[in-house]
Amino acid sequence: MNTVVPETPERGINSWIVNKWTQLVLAMIGMIMIANLQYAWTLFVPELEKGFNASRAAVQLAFSLFIALESWGQPIAGFFIDRYSPRLLLIIASLMVGIGWTAMGLVDTLTGLYVAYSLAGIGAAFIYSGAVAAGVRWFEPARRGLASGLVSAAFGSGAALFIPFIAAALKNQGYASAFVSTGIVQGVLIFLAAQLMRVPPKKPAAPSKSGADSSQHQFTTLEMFRTVHFWLIYLMFLFIVTGGMVVTAQTKPFGQDAGIPSGIIVLAASINTIANGAGRIFWGTVSDKLGRYQTMFLAFTINGIAMALVPFFGKSPAMFVFLFALIMFTWGELYALFPAVNADIFGTKYAATNYGFMYSAKGVGGIIGSYVAALIAQFSGWSPVFFTGAAMSALAGIGALVLLRLPRPVPPFSAKD
Repeated sequence: MNTVVPETPERGINSWIVNKWTQLVLAMIGMIMIANLQYAWTLFVPELEKGFNASRAAVQLAFSLFIALESWGQPIAGFFIDRYSPRLLLIIASLMVGIGWTAMGLVDTLTGLYVAYSLAGIGAAFIYSGAVAAGVRWFEPARRGLASGLVSAAFGSGAALFIPFIAAALKNQGYASAFVSTGIVQGVLIFLAAQLMRVPPKKPAAPSKSGADSSQHQFTTLEMFRTVHFWLIYLMFLFIVTGGMVVTAQTKPFGQDAGIPSGIIVLAASINTIANGAGRIFWGTVSDKLGRYQTMFLAFTINGIAMALVPFFGKSPAMFVFLFALIMFTWGELYALFPAVNADIFGTKYAATNYGFMYSAKGVGGIIGSYVAALIAQFSGWSPVFFTGAAMSALAGIGALVLLRLPRPVPPFSAKD
């Protein structure tokens, strides 16, 4: 049963809490606190290889498990977020994230690392799902791209707050200290933000340029599965997410193999997260005016070009920083545009569940971008990795043009909202 905020006038502290901007900020705080789990990981990889005396592929398997559970857990998380108050769910998730990330600094076996990172991944799935749902539900369709962009930008750029600290901790105290200190901070702040999360009051949706209106059919997940739109969107998501997962997981390993100075690698990792977040806000806002699919085509095409240039120019420190930042700037917007597209086409009532299934493609992309990419690079070098990513980005851009020309899906005549 949904916990819905009454539509009666609110005063004082309740008026402040039951405000779309307050809820947006709370969602962004949650996203910032789980950003580390994904985007700071690359800094830990070489240290974990030494600490566990393990191969790069074995260490990157932990990242693959995290991405898989954080992604494939989204449909389950979305199901509960759509039907229950997010508060209790996010409180539990805060404990999973805090305990899981902290434990990664305490375990002494690869199996322990896998279990701890997996626990954090499950918690992150609930936090991500709840935050994205807040972004699309509290804001009208005409500003949905901006709201989604801000929420996803918090996830994309949040790690920038932690990366300098983590880099210093890795250098001076080791990876255990970096995991434990950031794990405690993240868990506590998510727990506090969760106390104030609310579901918006039910009210008619306003018409928008994107085509969504108050009479829009609210597609259930099974209805969504019957549309060609979903499967095309799923493939587009999978194709574009893979290249970004390569950069996310392999920035430091690639930089070391290319002879990039360690200080430049840390700088690139920080700039990557900023570019990632800035791109989500920029492209999300552009999509509200230019159109979702036109924006996707433009951004994904640029992304593919940047990926293809890495093997040729990525060994130069300046180009290493520039190209990786450009890839992230034109990649992260997928997390702003796809939630908006999902709500535009399939409605907001089951937005968390429906987007969860789209987002699950990230699990496959994460495995390819971390574990598989590490194996390919080990045996064949980095060129096949980046050329494949470029081709997949180009295909995602073409898919956006196809989606633009498809008529809106027709709901079953027997379905009722």
